[in-house]
Amino acid sequence: MIPLLAAGVDTGDAVFIPAFSYNATANAVLLTGATPVFVDIDPLTFNMDARDLEARISDVKREGKLRPAAVIPVDLFGSPADYRAIGRIAAREGLFLLADGAQGFGGRLDGKWVGDLAPATATSFFPGKALGAYGDAGAILSQDLLVIERWMSIRWHGTDSARKNSVCVGFNGRMDTFQAAVLLEKLAIFDEEREARQAVAAIYDRRLSAIGRPQQHLAGAQSGHGYYSLRLFRRDEVAKELKARGVPTAIYYSTPLHKMPAFERYAPARPLPATEEVANDILSLPMHPYLTPDQVHYICDCVEAALR
Repeated sequence: MIPLLAAGVDTGDAVFIPAFSYNATANAVLLTGATPVFVDIDPLTFNMDARDLEARISDVKREGKLRPAAVIPVDLFGSPADYRAIGRIAAREGLFLLADGAQGFGGRLDGKWVGDLAPATATSFFPGKALGAYGDAGAILSQDLLVIERWMSIRWHGTDSARKNSVCVGFNGRMDTFQAAVLLEKLAIFDEEREARQAVAAIYDRRLSAIGRPQQHLAGAQSGHGYYSLRLFRRDEVAKELKARGVPTAIYYSTPLHKMPAFERYAPARPLPATEEVANDILSLPMHPYLTPDQVHYICDCVEAALR
């Protein structure tokens, strides 16, 4: 929300977001007064489809009710979105490009880390993330020092550098010191944990690609593997069978944003077929750096057994 406010996003503006994401993406847009415009996803990468983005921008221009102002690709499950194509579209259309890297920390595209793939990136340090704090925490990232100064003002109730006079509207967006201390310790072992996550994902890919459709990554991209998700036939039955065998699973996200009560008024006239298809068969398997190879193989065995 802070980068959107700093960029001047306001009432009457259209902000393009994927329909397949956590509700925080849409909430951030609405809390600025802007309107979310839902974009379909690529059914292979599960990330924003750049071609559909172009079509949705054309729709908004043709209707003439909103001003295209910003686009927020999401690095879903840790895999970087298509910033090559989306960045070109944003530049051509004059859109503010904000990366939602809440799940993407540790991911790379063309050798650049998530956090440096867009002019502004928002990330989360919720405990379940690849780099997680002890409680709620997050960060916004940029290489532009002037922008960062503006963000720092907004997150401290809109005050000036002396923290005395209000120079803009703001709120308390500061991360507490305890969470920062936890993150500093965990950051020291993050590379080791990232490599362990990659090893877990490699086993999943090798064992499950023939019976499911794991998330694909762009050429030149490396996922941070915050989550391991794949599309599976009879998803709900598989999840039930895995639970019976002691394997926890999760479904992110069974209800697309445009079908949630809070956001359905913004559902587009044109359908979002890939989003709805993926929502119907996506399943996330256990993913953390302390899974042993034996445990990962057991999980794969359970998936295979459930699909027999």
